[in-house]
Amino acid sequence: MPRVLVSDKLSPTAVQIFKDRGVDVDYLPDLGKDKEKLLSVIDQYDGLAIRSATKVTEKLIAAATNLKVIGRAGIGVDNVDIPAASRKGIIVMNTPFGNSITTAEHAIALMFALARQLPEANASTQAGKWEKNRFMGVEITGKVLGVIGCGNIGSIVATRGVGLKMRVIAFDPFLSEQRAEELGVEKVELEDLLKRADFITLHTPMTDKTKGIINADAFAKMKNGVRIINCARGGLIVEADLVEALKSGKVGGAAVDVFETEPATENALFGMDNVVATPHLGASTSEAQENVALQVAEQMADYLIKGAVTNAINMPSISAEEAPRLKPFVKLAEVLGAFVGQVTDDPIKEVEILFDGATATMNTRALISATLAGLIRPQVADVNMVSAPIMVKERGIIVSEVKRDKSGVFDGYIKLTVKTEKMTRSIAGTCFSDGKPRFIQIKNINLDAEVGQHMLYTTNADVPGMIGLLGGVCGKNGVNIANFHLGRDHPGGDAIALLYLDAPFPEAVLNELRDLKVIQSAKPLSFDVAPAA
Repeated sequence: MPRVLVSDKLSPTAVQIFKDRGVDVDYLPDLGKDKEKLLSVIDQYDGLAIRSATKVTEKLIAAATNLKVIGRAGIGVDNVDIPAASRKGIIVMNTPFGNSITTAEHAIALMFALARQLPEANASTQAGKWEKNRFMGVEITGKVLGVIGCGNIGSIVATRGVGLKMRVIAFDPFLSEQRAEELGVEKVELEDLLKRADFITLHTPMTDKTKGIINADAFAKMKNGVRIINCARGGLIVEADLVEALKSGKVGGAAVDVFETEPATENALFGMDNVVATPHLGASTSEAQENVALQVAEQMADYLIKGAVTNAINMPSISAEEAPRLKPFVKLAEVLGAFVGQVTDDPIKEVEILFDGATATMNTRALISATLAGLIRPQVADVNMVSAPIMVKERGIIVSEVKRDKSGVFDGYIKLTVKTEKMTRSIAGTCFSDGKPRFIQIKNINLDAEVGQHMLYTTNADVPGMIGLLGGVCGKNGVNIANFHLGRDHPGGDAIALLYLDAPFPEAVLNELRDLKVIQSAKPLSFDVAPAA
């Protein structure tokens, strides 16, 4: 039974979901604040469920020898060292949809608060004053709302703005014209948005490209009196530049829910009359807190029990519905990669993965990850589908994908081709109705061969006597051949042999085979499959 640690406060219903799904769970909501204690116990768990209090550092990940998945109840994963988790092969999940509406509504609420100076008017009135003429607001209707980042949350804000009869413009490099039309917004470049917007709201993740996206240069391009709302990430706005823009009147008001440093107990923005500040309340509704907790529990349990991957930051998603169909082809992809990885001695420069027929309609991102994992496992034993793409990228290997309609007798197959400085090597395989992976082509030589646990792969010229020669050497040295498959491209041309063995092929016998002039190459293979019959 997989074991999960919940180290931050999470809904009791979420804890029950783990139990109902067959996961052993320890609910220790204060443990995330005790770094040393957490470090001492993390190796006991397969999963870690967190919110924002637990900091999953490189040091913690190094100690998490059994950890397979980290689940963040919420959208932000700033408190998780994702590169370190990826290299360790740990999946990092979040729940990007559970608090989308809540955060969007908070942004709209802050926009209204800015437009009508509601916090200041409330404080004045509560103090017994009646400063009706002091709090002159502006209407929202007809104003231009600029949305920076039109993903899950930004798109909700955009539609709410349209509903308020605002003219909504959006900047997002990934927003298609079709999607913009569906939302009823105008897609624009960032500079155009800065020049035209009366209100600007931020809903983009924090990346190297977006950090400090609103700075002194950006403020200089904006309308005088523009109002800024940030419910995304504090570092998106350079706070010192915002303070100066507020003081000069360039910015008429700012509503800030997130800060460069949190908890923000001191900040230059505090105390300014034209600033509304809230303590990172974007996701703080009872509905949102419950939603993200339930979602993270369901996602983690589905992965640990069924192998389904949902909302992963560093791994292609695999739905619970597609997992059974995909599973045999994931194994096939691993086997194809493992075959090439074991027979290729020179550094690999390029990898091409062809998906033909039915495989082209599958989750090819997952299949590519599996192929790459098999490919580099001979050099990096603990690699998996999460860490493989990163390791391949770090090695400078170029990976390309090709999809095409059915082109042969098989409903679908995968073909892997790798290039080194000296050669190009390819192998293709498929899965039959029994779900077992099979080789259907090696070196462009067609064959039909199952995958064995221990195998020997040889290449040679197609000459008489090769079967007897291989059998003689093996028999003389006590190596039992359980089965074999042969193939050739044409009579007298290139030929290959696959021998199925009961145990790994002895190194001394391997050297004896390699000394034979008719053998071009001989490579022992091992695969994580059941022994061949």
